[in-house]
Amino acid sequence: MPLHHPVAVIGAGLGGLVLARVLHVHGIEAAVFDLDASPHARAQGGMLDIHEENGQFALEAAGLTAEFRRIIHPGGQEMRIVGKDAALRMAEEDDGTGTRPEVDRGRLRDLLLGALPAGTVRWNAKADTVRALDGGRHEVTFADGGVVTTDLLVGADGAWSRVRRLLSPARPAYTGISFVELDLLDADLRHPAAAALVGGGMFFAPEDGRGFLAHREPDGSLHVYVAVRARESWLDSIDFTDTQAAKQSVLEHFADWHPSLRALLAEADGRLVPRRIHALPVGHSWDRVPGVTLLGDAAHLMSPFAGEGANLAMLDGAELAQALAAHPGDREKALTAYEEVLFPRSAERAAESAAGLDLLFGPDSPGALVSMMAAGAPTAGHP
Repeated sequence: MPLHHPVAVIGAGLGGLVLARVLHVHGIEAAVFDLDASPHARAQGGMLDIHEENGQFALEAAGLTAEFRRIIHPGGQEMRIVGKDAALRMAEEDDGTGTRPEVDRGRLRDLLLGALPAGTVRWNAKADTVRALDGGRHEVTFADGGVVTTDLLVGADGAWSRVRRLLSPARPAYTGISFVELDLLDADLRHPAAAALVGGGMFFAPEDGRGFLAHREPDGSLHVYVAVRARESWLDSIDFTDTQAAKQSVLEHFADWHPSLRALLAEADGRLVPRRIHALPVGHSWDRVPGVTLLGDAAHLMSPFAGEGANLAMLDGAELAQALAAHPGDREKALTAYEEVLFPRSAERAAESAAGLDLLFGPDSPGALVSMMAAGAPTAGHP
């Protein structure tokens, strides 16, 4: 007979872990299932700026604000904008008063994992199929043949969510932007010119529908995203198993850019990682279906150009947990209350992200980005 869990969360990303942690704070047990073989089976990405109104709110609800403050990256809120000529267009220092401190995604995930009871996360548990049972219950079958049932199924399983299929036919669409992701290791010593160019925080060099986005990480490396507005098949035309040839192929799109910017790609250490940027339709929502809901990218995947993805996922997790705790005898009332707030907020932020993409890679960049920043708007955030 399948194991039964009152609450089953598919996906141990930041949103799923915040949900489990805030439920734990309220005395509610949850089981989290993740396809990774272990907590550190793969890299978790680079830096995140954690926003006061959502990400930090979620960490406060999780009772982890003090621990979060201890892993903040000092100086990470510094920001620079240049054009393709590498001339500085705008710079902001990190004087310690900013409201969006930087933190390494992996360290933040480790913080959340460490705050859960042992055994909360089941690793090497890739959800294969999900189906509705009677009474609002659901069944999840995993790739290894394991089966669980649950009273509440939460899809925190990212862009290509399997749980989403129970609620919505929507699928992420290509936004027109492709990334090539890379690292420059030990930058101050091994890549001093690149380190001086990027500085201590976020770096933007967008122009002509392409650009370089970068940030400095706490270990002294530079994480760089080379962005190109291109057809969806463009990355398929490049052989990324031949790193040197791949560098040359991508550099062809930056032939008239300053050598210091081209060097961010030419000097890359290790392999290049291709990534297409996808998004769900702005305003994605669904009708209430008993016993199941979504959070994070599964609910509202958006481009990264408002810096909201991880922050919203954590807020979703915290608010879903709080709604369940506030309505202990009425799960459907809790889910309705959660989704009534989720949908309009997600639509607003997704529209901002889409506008950020058009601004960064439109005909008026980098000037448009400088104007937005000068008007006091937040940075475009981290991919």
